[in-house]
Amino acid sequence: MEVTVIRAGMLTTVQDLGRRGWRAAGVPLSGAMDPFALRIANLLVGNPEDAAVLECTLVGPELVFSTDTVVAIGGAAFAAAPSWQPFPVAAGVPLKLGPTLTGSRGYIAIAGGLRIPPVLGSRSTYLRAGLGGFAGRALRDGDVVPAYGQPRRFAEHWRIDPRILPAYSRSPTVRIVSGAQADEFGGRLAKVEYRILAQSDRMGVRLGGPRLVRIGGADELVSSAVAPGTIQVPPDGQPIVLMADAQTIGGYPQAANVVSVDLPLVAQTRPGDRMRFEEIPLTEAQQLLLDRERVIGMLREGLKQKLT
Repeated sequence: MEVTVIRAGMLTTVQDLGRRGWRAAGVPLSGAMDPFALRIANLLVGNPEDAAVLECTLVGPELVFSTDTVVAIGGAAFAAAPSWQPFPVAAGVPLKLGPTLTGSRGYIAIAGGLRIPPVLGSRSTYLRAGLGGFAGRALRDGDVVPAYGQPRRFAEHWRIDPRILPAYSRSPTVRIVSGAQADEFGGRLAKVEYRILAQSDRMGVRLGGPRLVRIGGADELVSSAVAPGTIQVPPDGQPIVLMADAQTIGGYPQAANVVSVDLPLVAQTRPGDRMRFEEIPLTEAQQLLLDRERVIGMLREGLKQKLT
């Protein structure tokens, strides 16, 4: 099967769950900004959770499929297509998504997945290095993306229980655990509200608000490991939440780390949205992750009865 891109949208790339195991060599994780949405969209069409999908940003693409297929969209919501449920798309009939209604990043999973060769074990696109995905770049009008086109039959007129979804919001409260230099900021990160700046991208979500000033920590720091979710504070005092394409080391102070289950909340914000932080113990963050995986496991088993 082939997927023809009539209109590519604002930023549409091939993504999976990322290029794991290469950070020691300086290769970022990449992959989905909202891995929860990617996993659920894949499950809804009967794919492995790490199958390659299309991630689109703020404005979705217009696509035409060469054969009948089944599609599911997770993450951001669009007026032209249902979210969090599988639906059929006929061959030759355009799927037009247009701008997002809520959220900023949508995940388009196609039954069978995209037929993209892996690079360093992943099909995800790392734009800054032109690595992986479809020719290492965002999709353009006229591109033809190969797909496996696995036939699917499914029970219609249902969707997943919205209670299992992250608490997506235009003003989320994001849970954090303390970072390596948390004491140098006196806990002030969790006391104010920040706005999402337009300079945000797949490398990091930039925040604007009251300036964070280090207390007695003006010395330069030796670069140390960072990861998606690390909150760095550069000299201007405006925090940056590192995301999927973040570098592997950094020299800015690390005020905190976003807990894994709340990274989707950060990924779905858009410029102008607001964000607050709430510090929790590491043990609670670990339990939240176990609870999230238990819910996904239950959904995985339940879907086996609906998809053939």
